[in-house]
Amino acid sequence: MTTIPFISDSFIAENCDYKTLVEVLQKGFSNTEIEVPMRHHHDFPNPEEKVDSTLLLMPAFHPGNDLGVKIVTVSPNNGNHNLPSIQGIYVYLDAHLGHVKAILEAKALTAARTAAVSALASSYLSRTDASTLFMIGTGALATNLIRAHASVRPITKVYVWGRNPAKAKLVCDSLKEYPFTCEMVDSIENTIPKAAIISCATLSKTPLVFGEWLQEGQHLDLVGAYKKDMREADDTAISRTSIFIDTYQGGLKESGDIVIPLQTNVIKVSDIKADLFELCSGSKKGRTTDREITFFKSVGHALEDLVAAAHFYEKYSNLK
Repeated sequence: MTTIPFISDSFIAENCDYKTLVEVLQKGFSNTEIEVPMRHHHDFPNPEEKVDSTLLLMPAFHPGNDLGVKIVTVSPNNGNHNLPSIQGIYVYLDAHLGHVKAILEAKALTAARTAAVSALASSYLSRTDASTLFMIGTGALATNLIRAHASVRPITKVYVWGRNPAKAKLVCDSLKEYPFTCEMVDSIENTIPKAAIISCATLSKTPLVFGEWLQEGQHLDLVGAYKKDMREADDTAISRTSIFIDTYQGGLKESGDIVIPLQTNVIKVSDIKADLFELCSGSKKGRTTDREITFFKSVGHALEDLVAAAHFYEKYSNLK
């Protein structure tokens, strides 16, 4: 019996070139053949932590080629146990005969594709001369988001804020070899005006970014707040900005950053200018002026996992 390849987090992390991954994802979002059902999103009690955890099942099919499903748990309190909040696996299969081609660890796969999607959006939405990045959050995604954004824009200065300053320092220390300087900061309000791109990846229930702090020409990249009762930006922020989402399928239903202002009539669905399918196909435009403030909300999509899994599987196979 043939052994199924196991592609580890370490392999994915060591072989992740963000410039290439962004290009691969751009092609994926332009591919009309990939089919993606709505993902299964199940909250379940976690009595010991006194806060619900979440099970996500994310399938995608490229008929005649490949298919896959990601099985992921999200446990918000895992940081207290020195564990990532997101854990799981990706089952990558042949779409013709149905056999399993590989099992991929989902932590690094999810981090890589999520960061690359933010960078892909930034390539349409941030100013081309954006050289400063403010990273809000110090979880597993932080270093990936910084590296990904720096692959599409000429980033020379990075600011990092976290509730735990020691974790912010660790993020900066881990990026010493990259061609930008990294500085930990203690104030979101005072740092936002300094940044061309603001990336936020947290599990915050209440806004951290307030619209009154935003400046002309900035790009706001919201990656965390994956539940309907979570928010990373307030109503003023979304009211002042041009709104873009990764997909209408998930973006309109899953995160409080979009769901809450829709429910309270702060915005309408028609206020959302485009999703990544429309940006990547060229059917709709991204940023149109240097003064525009752009707002991108990412909730994740199974197409991203399938495309990224195929990419890393190819890399793995080529090394065998």
